[in-house]
Amino acid sequence: MSVAQRHDEILQLVRARDRMEVDDLATHFGVTTQTIRHDLRELDQQGLLKRTHGGARKLDTVTTRDYAARRVHRGAEKQEIGRLAAALVPNACAVMLNIGTTTEQVAMALHGHEDLMVISNNINIITQLSGSASKTLVLAGGRVRQSDGAVVGEDAVAFISQYKVDFAIIGCSSLDADGTVLDFDMREVSVARAILRNSRRKILVADSSKFDVDAPVRICDIAEIDHFVTNAPPPGSFLHAARQGQTSIITPQGTL
Repeated sequence: MSVAQRHDEILQLVRARDRMEVDDLATHFGVTTQTIRHDLRELDQQGLLKRTHGGARKLDTVTTRDYAARRVHRGAEKQEIGRLAAALVPNACAVMLNIGTTTEQVAMALHGHEDLMVISNNINIITQLSGSASKTLVLAGGRVRQSDGAVVGEDAVAFISQYKVDFAIIGCSSLDADGTVLDFDMREVSVARAILRNSRRKILVADSSKFDVDAPVRICDIAEIDHFVTNAPPPGSFLHAARQGQTSIITPQGTL
């Protein structure tokens, strides 16, 4: 069993039983308690569980939801966001999208576009667009996280850095009222930053529930984004930060 597979199974056990002890996990996987403590420390740093004295417990946040459940959470809003974001992308250009259930909705809305190059670290996006009209599809290389089909880590960052595209479309896990765009996993954040660095126009897609989530790792500030596509007007302080950076905010009700 690889380290990534063990991490995924540890998360499944912790989520199913609410908490697990180090000794029990070491016995289950046939490894040392030192190895399990290292695993739990890494998973805690990624915001995927909470280390406790002698073990770990699950987190009660959106990051602990199964990926399939996150797809349907606010599904109608994400679909509308996807449609609005796709309308910003013309035919005959290159676009990069990162991991996320909202970026997957953007990919679905791009199905009818022609002459696109689509680059992603999200296996689901590449699969969704396979067989659609005249597209070049490129999957970032690196280790695949089986829980959600994400390709993350240094290899993915290096791969993405070989390109310069017309549009970056990224999602996030959390939005702060001061204009900060955030996520839980440093590996995901590194890929999102690489996508932003290597694009000419930058689009953020996220529904309003992200303002209710606290995540620790900064992706960027809203002023670094050209267009923020969401389902409802954001808080006043966030709107002010966006206007200071000349970021347009696009909602179903219109552009702010």
